[in-house]
Amino acid sequence: MKKLITLVILLTCVSVNFAGDKSRKGTTGADQLLIPVGARGIAMGESFLSSVTGLEAIYYNPAGFAHQQGSEAMFSYMSYIADINVSYFAVGTNLGDLGSFAFSVKTFDFGDIPVTTNDAPDGTGDLYSPSFLTAGVTYSKVITDRVSIGVNGKVISENIMDVKAVGFAIDFGVQYKFSGNLSLGAAVKNVGTNMSYGGQALQQRAPIPNTLPGSRAGMYQIVTEEFQLPSFFELALGYKFDLDEQNMVQIASTFRNNNALEDQLKLGLEYGFNNMFFVRGGYDLLLENTNQNTFGFTAGAGINYQMAGGINLTLDYAFREVKEFPTANHIITLKLGIE
Repeated sequence: MKKLITLVILLTCVSVNFAGDKSRKGTTGADQLLIPVGARGIAMGESFLSSVTGLEAIYYNPAGFAHQQGSEAMFSYMSYIADINVSYFAVGTNLGDLGSFAFSVKTFDFGDIPVTTNDAPDGTGDLYSPSFLTAGVTYSKVITDRVSIGVNGKVISENIMDVKAVGFAIDFGVQYKFSGNLSLGAAVKNVGTNMSYGGQALQQRAPIPNTLPGSRAGMYQIVTEEFQLPSFFELALGYKFDLDEQNMVQIASTFRNNNALEDQLKLGLEYGFNNMFFVRGGYDLLLENTNQNTFGFTAGAGINYQMAGGINLTLDYAFREVKEFPTANHIITLKLGIE
């Protein structure tokens, strides 16, 4: 316990000393890694890193998946912004002393976009649709009755017509359960390789200077700049109040230190009745330039139904306020567990 607390304190000090660099805004890419998944976690403002369990823990804190009992499958759908839709699928199982393993994939639907050129700024009549995908493998394990750890390894792919960028990243997380209902969580996410675009579409043909009209054009390759992944560190605290045998309330907060943005504070609350019906709320707060935060208030609800044969069915919904767009985010998640 002393070693774990010392490590968390050191990570926190480093995080505060190297806080988000405002001058680096817009210098990272692969921002789809920052789009959360799972209606429960989103409804609670992405704050429950210290106590999240099941397949939603893959995104928030992979250490939480170690507490999954049996096997689980999850599908989540988000109506994002600018007519973009996000789909997420994950499946995993607990193999006892070997630990827990999971596979996940997140895809984006941008719809059909008209192809435009210098000669046809209103469109050529052709359409294209970018393909963004993140696929990962997760391993997590309970180390003691209080400590669990987890790691994600993932590949990030962005494909726009004949241009493509590929990168690799890892997430690492830890959860600690104090005596009682207090929990501590920490996670480092999206630490990986730089990415850059390449492909046939970057090979261009142009006339060679100082040659006669109609002469053969030359070929040249457009060289793209590399970009970093949007990595960040998170530290979270949570507490569960057992009001009586049927009613409980959870509260949590998470501090996020971004590598190229202002730091964030995320707050969340969940009320549960009889472990079957849940109401949730949360808020995402920028610690600087608070009026520039795109997202803010979140809310949602969920139903957890225990069926015969050890089958558990969960349906969650979340709403997330979007301040700069006319429509909010709506998220629906369905989970099926087998003990």
